[in-house]
Amino acid sequence: MTAAKAGPGRQSYHSAPGATTGTPVLRYPSRVTITSRQNPLVARFRDAARGEAGAAMLLDGAHLVGDAVSAGVALQIAAVTPSALESGELQTLVSALGQQGVEVTLVSAQVMDAISPVRSPSAIVALAERPETARAQLYRRASPVVVVAVDVQDPGNVGAIVRVAEAAGATGVVAAGASANPFGWKALRGSMGSALRLPVVAGVDAQDAVGEARRHGCRIVATVPRDGRRLFDADLTGPLALLVGGEGRGLPPDIVALADERMTIPMQAPVESLNAAVTVAVLLYEAGRQQAAAAGKRH
Repeated sequence: MTAAKAGPGRQSYHSAPGATTGTPVLRYPSRVTITSRQNPLVARFRDAARGEAGAAMLLDGAHLVGDAVSAGVALQIAAVTPSALESGELQTLVSALGQQGVEVTLVSAQVMDAISPVRSPSAIVALAERPETARAQLYRRASPVVVVAVDVQDPGNVGAIVRVAEAAGATGVVAAGASANPFGWKALRGSMGSALRLPVVAGVDAQDAVGEARRHGCRIVATVPRDGRRLFDADLTGPLALLVGGEGRGLPPDIVALADERMTIPMQAPVESLNAAVTVAVLLYEAGRQQAAAAGKRH
């Protein structure tokens, strides 16, 4: 490992551990800066970026790392550049990481360029444990609304689906079939932290996902590009599982055949389809409108 000593002007985050039993030992940035791209840490982050690090997620940027801290996600390690630390822009976040006992390592700009997967490297990246979501959490509400994304292969779309699901009040998202990993770094950036808070289940067979939703009392609604019930004529009240297909081909016919209802979003010609995340947004906000109206009538 090639390392450089920290300069005298570097902000110090070292503090004596508390003397009381049970007080966490605070861990702050090391006094050396990793400057070699051959350091094992680089391979560790690259493996996570490729999805080859088991359950580890790569969190790129202060926003995602901060969201992980706020959500109580278990972080393994964080890497930060000395310039970002000295500027003060990350002091609060690094302090919070230290309070949680997370190892924080200083890396040079060149090393950060190697471990951050984005074109313009961030000032901080971290590895974290993937949130463990029991499938039952998807149906925790008396009237759940679950999005089942089937074969949505674009990570950015999967991330956007998770984000809009949280924004619109869905109880969770299932990334089924050949859908992209919602905990991959591209999808995590697309969800802007929502995947760290909303129950999200990945790697599920689409038919199994439909069967589980039905066992929890959900009505299965499949989106189709044409010949379905018009969105605004459909009943979207009560427990729902909304099935949305991937880009281009949409839902597989065998999955559509399992649905209780087929629904089509009206579109003006010559437009024939919508982005999967846009489709989810339209469905969820219409479902929310109908459910709020139904609740108002009951009261």
